[in-house]
Amino acid sequence: MLESLMHNFANIKTIKYTIAQATTQSNALNDIAFNPSNITDSGGILISVVGYVVVFAALVLLYYFFANITKLINYNLKRKLKSKGQETENIEVDDISVPGEVAAAISTMLSLHFADLHDYESTILTIKKVQRPYSPWSSKIYGLREYPRK
Repeated sequence: MLESLMHNFANIKTIKYTIAQATTQSNALNDIAFNPSNITDSGGILISVVGYVVVFAALVLLYYFFANITKLINYNLKRKLKSKGQETENIEVDDISVPGEVAAAISTMLSLHFADLHDYESTILTIKKVQRPYSPWSSKIYGLREYPRK
């Protein structure tokens, strides 16, 4: 009984110490403030500006890439047709490209086709009864039926 009281007392002391530590650390977090002089001393503004410029330049490059990818595809298609000996002068861009409605219909059909592939399952259900070897470890016949003497 005395040991359990001492154990509980030790737990209470530990809890009080933990609460005291948490309150001092939370006060320390309130002392943190934004100080611009710390940024200029370490070159943080330069790093921030370079980071913004890199991200903006990447976005601009991606915009131009996606805006001109159809022209690149049409150029490659015309070059292949020309190498095969077919006439490319009379082919317009609209003749080569696929209309949006057709592309949407094709993509919808492909999506539906690939979504239905995993739904076909075998309809044969088999339940196999597993025969486990006899193990006396969980057998009740070996349990104690009488209380042992103390």
